[in-house]
Amino acid sequence: MAEMPEVPAPARRPARKPARAPRKPPLTVAAIIDAALEIVDTEGLEALSMRRVAQKLDTGAASLYAHVQNKEDLLDLVLDRVNGEVKLPPPDPDHWQEQLGGALRQIRDIYASHNDLAKANFGRIPTHPNSLVSMESMFALLKSAGLPDKVIAWSGDLLALYGTAAGFELGLLRLREMQDPGSVEAYFAQIGGFFGSLPQERFPAVHSLLEAMMEGDSDERFDFGLEVILLGMQAYADRMRAAEDAAESAPEG
Repeated sequence: MAEMPEVPAPARRPARKPARAPRKPPLTVAAIIDAALEIVDTEGLEALSMRRVAQKLDTGAASLYAHVQNKEDLLDLVLDRVNGEVKLPPPDPDHWQEQLGGALRQIRDIYASHNDLAKANFGRIPTHPNSLVSMESMFALLKSAGLPDKVIAWSGDLLALYGTAAGFELGLLRLREMQDPGSVEAYFAQIGGFFGSLPQERFPAVHSLLEAMMEGDSDERFDFGLEVILLGMQAYADRMRAAEDAAESAPEG
């Protein structure tokens, strides 16, 4: 019986190498700050935690501690990143009030763009690089105006607090609106109705001011407060100079 011809083995597809998982980018302080800011911007400050940042970066929380000490350290770094967004022009003594107003509007708008992050800034003294640069620029601007040292030193804290607080309020309202569209307008309408419902004989001043109390948008109210602060700084500086001049010209006893 004739032998069957040898049948060649069927061709096989070349074996595929197992696909490698995409390599993770290296974990850095900048990446951690980016992730933290994204969490605050989309979910609010209360959602920020070391564990949540680790989830965002697809890593373990323990790996973060090689780059940041703890949540407070992370907040310092995040705030310093945000403070670095404030840019002041070279001081102009003839337009120091306009420049200062522009700086405070930047502070308000920058913090408002990060939801309620400004809340974390209250009670913190700036010691990180970007925050120190902002402090130096602010003081240099006020010194160019010839204001007394006490007015400059004490007003620096007041001005930063005003801009940050305004940013916190505006950012908080934006966060609420993002979470529940239409709720902010409804809230203010409810407040107006509440004040209007108070007994007039018990709250006559409130009733007489109700229309003015409910007027003005956030920009108008911010500019009003800013003007009051600037006028007060100038008036206080003038009074200090007048007192010093009077002391120098007073006859010796």
